[in-house]
Order: sequence, then C-alpha cells, then structure tokens
Amino acid sequence: MLPSDNRLRRREDFSTAVRRGRRAGRPLLVVHLKSGSTDPHATGENTPPVRAGFVVSKAVGKAVVRTSVKRKLRHLIRDRLSLLPPGSLVVVRALPGAGDADHAQLARDLDAALKRLLGGGTR
Repeated sequence: MLPSDNRLRRREDFSTAVRRGRRAGRPLLVVHLKSGSTDPHATGENTPPVRAGFVVSKAVGKAVVRTSVKRKLRHLIRDRLSLLPPGSLVVVRALPGAGDADHAQLARDLDAALKRLLGGGTR
C-alpha cells in the first residue's frame, strides 16, 4: 500500500504534473514527472514527500481489471519513491494493454520510463 503522505489526490496536483512535468511513454503506461523544488537551504526535515497518482481509464478494462492495475502500480511506485527527487509529483497513466500485463511487465515499463525521466535514458 502507498502511504497516505505519498498519495496524489487533488485535481490541481494531477494537472500540474501532467502539464508542467516531463513525460515518458512506454507500451503499457505513460509516466508524468514534475520534479520537486530544489531549495539548497531546505533542511532535511522539511523536505516535502514525493507524491504519486494513477489514472486508469475504462479503456484498460472493467472495474475489477482497473482496480487490479491500480494496485499493481501503487505497489511498484512505493518501492521506487526513494529514487525520485523530494517534492516530486508523479502521475502514472495506464494504457489499454496494461489490463492484460503481469506485474513484471508493468515493472519493466515503469522502470524504463523513470530511468528516462531521471536522466538515465537518451531517447
């Protein structure tokens, strides 16, 4: 489960991440990342948490399938929160093929997208 402090809930936050952040697309999902503010004077205890949100439309499948995809993605992003800059906003949008994908396939696509967004990819 994704901790409450790390959840993206407000529409404005989703819009900010999608409109002002960078995007990396993969066959099963699209990841939007709006990096956090880099204040060199911020102390370690005041750093805002990384927050993540998920968009899984009806194109992915019926309600049971969409819920399953959301749970898989929440589990995957929870393990990768430490890789992201403090204060970042992340929106993971599942594409129609995500409903048929297993955990490992979603993990590969998520890792590839995050690597690209964090500067590890050239494409």
